[in-house]
Amino acid sequence: MSFSPNEGKIIRWGLDSSYLSISYAVQIRDVKGVTLLNYREPCLPSVLDIGGKMYQIVTREDLTPEIHLFEIMAPDVAKKAQAGQFVVIRVDDKGERIPLTIADWNRQKGTVTVVFMEVGKTTRKMATIKAGESIANFAGPLGLPTHIDNYGTVVCVAGGFAIATIVPIARAMKEAGNKVVSIMGFRSQNLVFWEDRLRKFSDELIVTSDDGTYGRKGVVTIPLKELLESGKEKVGLVVAIGPTVMMKFSSLTTKPFGVKTIVSLNPIMVDGTGMCGVCRVSIGGVTKFTCVDGPDFDAHKVDWDELMARQRTYLDEEKRSLELWKQSCSCDRR
Repeated sequence: MSFSPNEGKIIRWGLDSSYLSISYAVQIRDVKGVTLLNYREPCLPSVLDIGGKMYQIVTREDLTPEIHLFEIMAPDVAKKAQAGQFVVIRVDDKGERIPLTIADWNRQKGTVTVVFMEVGKTTRKMATIKAGESIANFAGPLGLPTHIDNYGTVVCVAGGFAIATIVPIARAMKEAGNKVVSIMGFRSQNLVFWEDRLRKFSDELIVTSDDGTYGRKGVVTIPLKELLESGKEKVGLVVAIGPTVMMKFSSLTTKPFGVKTIVSLNPIMVDGTGMCGVCRVSIGGVTKFTCVDGPDFDAHKVDWDELMARQRTYLDEEKRSLELWKQSCSCDRR
């Protein structure tokens, strides 16, 4: 919505939320201060826990020195969670909102598991939270779940800590009657985790590392291409999740073979409910919002160059934010 200076200006455009509801409000006044529009409308995404209480870290596990697992008490989210969906969290009332894919859930216990890697300020700050402590906000489940069907043979490809995202998808595909072939790749052996979990739901598991310190040396696209070239398996679907460049090249690998390929996109995201448009991506030349239309999309229709360019938009600001936080932590220690 936009207005020229003569028509008026938006003076309030925000998200109002509570534990039970979420709505947005827009207020527009003209240059003389006369209200032209005062509009409020409820939004009905699949948001079940969004605020009004703290969310306790029931279990914390350090999977590697920089990759951590939180099992969080959030019974309403656990009740509805499905493979491929995500949550948006805030560490505290001054923190930014960040999306994290749901790695697991326990409906009986009322817990949801997320896995994150220390990259910027917020994930570094999260890594300081101990079991028994709490985070401020936990909104979800968000996004559309991964479409689960019997495709015959499904190849699940995961790069880096996206292994946490692919495990519930592999589990659901296996439960749907598919043969599941999984390929997991890491930069080095010290970053490997959840191999046993993925193996549990895979008929075949291939592990690669960039430096050759664990499994096959090389990237995940090498065994993926070999599998498709061999013709031993009639692959009905490839699900590739990981760093954007890894998903792009997985897509380029499968395209010549005409194999349907799904990726879970990770653009910059703010509200997670389709209002801000920050997470927009181009799919087949059409603008989609990752938070409500995805996060899963047809890999062969993604404008990868646009996505990667948009992901770099705030790199300088992100670095500066991390630097300031580190300085603040140093001052606190002194």
